[in-house]
Amino acid sequence: MTDARTLGDRSLARCPVSHDSGSWTVWGNEEARRVAEDPATFSSRVSRHLSVPNGMDGDEHRRFRAVIDRHLSDDAIRPLYPEFERIALDVDATMGDSFDANVFGSLVAVRCQSSWLGWDESYEDELLAWISENQAATRSGVYARTAAVAEQFESIVRRIVADTPGAATAALMADTVEEDGAQRPLTPAEIVSILRNWTAGDLGSITYSIGIVAHFLATHHAIAGDLRRSDEEGGTRALDMALDEILRIDDPFLTNRRRTTADVTLAGQDIPADSLVHIHWTAANRDPRAFGDPDAYDPVGNAPRNLVYGAGPHVCPGRTLSTLELRAALVALLRGGDLTLNGVAAREEAPAGGYSSVPVRRVPRRP
Repeated sequence: MTDARTLGDRSLARCPVSHDSGSWTVWGNEEARRVAEDPATFSSRVSRHLSVPNGMDGDEHRRFRAVIDRHLSDDAIRPLYPEFERIALDVDATMGDSFDANVFGSLVAVRCQSSWLGWDESYEDELLAWISENQAATRSGVYARTAAVAEQFESIVRRIVADTPGAATAALMADTVEEDGAQRPLTPAEIVSILRNWTAGDLGSITYSIGIVAHFLATHHAIAGDLRRSDEEGGTRALDMALDEILRIDDPFLTNRRRTTADVTLAGQDIPADSLVHIHWTAANRDPRAFGDPDAYDPVGNAPRNLVYGAGPHVCPGRTLSTLELRAALVALLRGGDLTLNGVAAREEAPAGGYSSVPVRRVPRRP
């Protein structure tokens, strides 16, 4: 099997848009942005299941996105950072001198999410087990298995909602959405869908992202030293831009689906109406036409074309939340000592991204 990053690089080298097995895949940066920014032609209504707001278009998406944005605004999320940093430092302190960065990442992801949403710590082991099961299901590529894991997570969320939810979850449950010029309460199904979208994808993606960041620190010691100095000087902006660039180079947020509403031509390819289209973000973020050498680290120069958090009306509303969770993990890894690889880091197989394991070891700090 081929890992998603290598698959993306090879496919993009052949063409920015390809057709295979009844669907189309967009590999190029410019082409990915065009699809993401044209919801009228490339609809997000692709799932048979309720997906709020990811699977919505037009005014419906606008109305539900307004709900999401209220809960994920900078004013709501930025005050959480000190607790996220405390969590990451505490987890890091339990890791010892040698550890798997993905294990560290999964603990940070679950504890930060639980802290934000006010979920009881008694769910932690179940959520950690779900991350592993979800990764294995994604790796298998078997739809029935991934569907079963998705249903398992929805069951967990339903139990949490029926339990005694914390402030953030309770606030969502009490919120309303615009409809026919008035406000109505969110339905139980809508609440569960929102919580599932906030957490199910994020837990796995944050885990993979932290593994990628740890691997980068362990293999780019000069840059790690620069980032440590940024942390010591309070340079949070530099740390956040570094995270965006590290994840551009090795993007674990692999794909999103769209369906064409009309015949359209993209990169010289004639795509019929009602065609399934996959945006391959990992490849788009490594497009030499946009970035030159895709492995060259340039946080400032590459920022304008970076699509780690998507583009268009469906651009990730949780960017601030994810960035703060990742910054907390980065800071903990930097303060814990210099990292080096402690064996071979194993790439995940497509359709998953990132690493399945990142064994690292702390070494005496370089002067």
